[in-house]
Amino acid sequence: MEFLDTLWTYVVPFVVILTIVIFVHELGHYLIARWNGVKVDVFSIGFGHEIVGWTDAKGTRWKIGWIPLGGYVKFFGDESAASDPGRGLGAMNEAERAVSFHHKRLGQRAAVVVAGPAANFLFAIVVYAALFMTFGQAFSPPVVDTVMPDSAASAAGLKPGDRFVEVDGSSVSRFAEVQQIVRMNPGRPLKMAIERDGRKLPLTITPKSTRVTDNFGRTRDIGILGVTRAGQVEYVRYDPVTSVGLAVLESWRIVALTMGYLGEVIVGERSGEDIGGPIGIARMSGEAAQVSFAAALSFVAVLSVSLGLINLFPIPLLDGGHLLFYAFEAVRGKPLGERSQEYGFRIGLAVVVSLMLYATWNDLSSIPFVVNLVNTLFS
Repeated sequence: MEFLDTLWTYVVPFVVILTIVIFVHELGHYLIARWNGVKVDVFSIGFGHEIVGWTDAKGTRWKIGWIPLGGYVKFFGDESAASDPGRGLGAMNEAERAVSFHHKRLGQRAAVVVAGPAANFLFAIVVYAALFMTFGQAFSPPVVDTVMPDSAASAAGLKPGDRFVEVDGSSVSRFAEVQQIVRMNPGRPLKMAIERDGRKLPLTITPKSTRVTDNFGRTRDIGILGVTRAGQVEYVRYDPVTSVGLAVLESWRIVALTMGYLGEVIVGERSGEDIGGPIGIARMSGEAAQVSFAAALSFVAVLSVSLGLINLFPIPLLDGGHLLFYAFEAVRGKPLGERSQEYGFRIGLAVVVSLMLYATWNDLSSIPFVVNLVNTLFS
C-alpha cells in the first residue's frame, strides 16, 4: 500500500509534469523544422525501448520510450538523437539535401535549435498568465509586521512597518519575493534597501542558516530573517495584458535567480548541494500536486523555464552546444570538421552525464536512509 501511495503521490505527477514540459520543448524544434522544410524522422518522448508509437503521413515516427527522463527530435541526416551530422551527408542526392537538416542555411538551423528553449519560455509565460487571470497571483506587501528577538532581522535593526524595496540587487513588490531570495541565501550577507518613514535606507542582513527536513527526509539549509509579514496573503486576478506582463517578469525572475545561484557556485561562493536531479524533481512535483492544481501548474512553469535555460548552456549535446558550433561556423565561414564535432559531442556527453550523476547524488545524499546505508557498506 505504501508503494502505491508513493507511486500515485510522486511518480505519477513527476511523469505527467516532466512529459508536458519535454513535449513542449521538442514540439518547438519540430514545428520550426517543418516550417523550414526539414524532414523529421522521429519525435520521441522518453528514451529507450518504444512502448507505443505510430508513423504519420509525413513519415515521422511519434513514439513514447520507457525511460521518461527526456525526449528528442531526430531530423533527416542526423547520426543520432543528439542531432550530430551523419556520415552519409555527402552522398545525398538533391531531393534528400532539400529536406536534410544539416543542408539548411545556418540561420535556419539556428532557428530550429533555438525553438526548443524558446517554446519552453513561451509556454511558461502562457501558464503564468493563465494562472494570474484565473486563480490570481499571491500578494502581500513586503512590509514587516513583527521582528523576532535574537534574529538576523533584529541584529540588523529592522523595525515593524519597514518596507523592503530591494533585496540582493533585485527590486521587490511582494513579501514572497523577499522570502524566496532569503531562503536561497543562508549565512550570506545580503544588501537590502528598506523604506522607513518615507526615507530609503540601506541595510546588510545575513539570514540565519536553519536546517529543515522535508517529507522525503531530505535535509537542507535555508535562510531565515526572523520577521513576519503585515496583513494576510491575497490572490489578485489581473486582466490579460497585465497578466502577460507579470508572467514575463516572473519567468525572468526565475532565470535571474538561477543564473545568480550558478554563478556563485562556479566562483566558489556557494556549494552546489541545491542542484537537484530526477529525484528532486519528483519530490517537488508530488508536493506541488498535493498542495493544489494551481501549485502544480506553477511548478510546470518553473520547470519549463529551467529546462529552456539549461538547454541554452554552451555544452555540446545541448541546444546551446549546437549554437556554439554554429557561432564558430559563422566566424569561419564553414562548419567545424567532423572530428572536431565528434570530440565535442563526446565531451558534451561526459559533462551532461557527470552533472546528472552529481545532481542525483545530491538528491540521494540528503536522504538519511541512503546516507546510513552508504556508511554501513563502506565503513
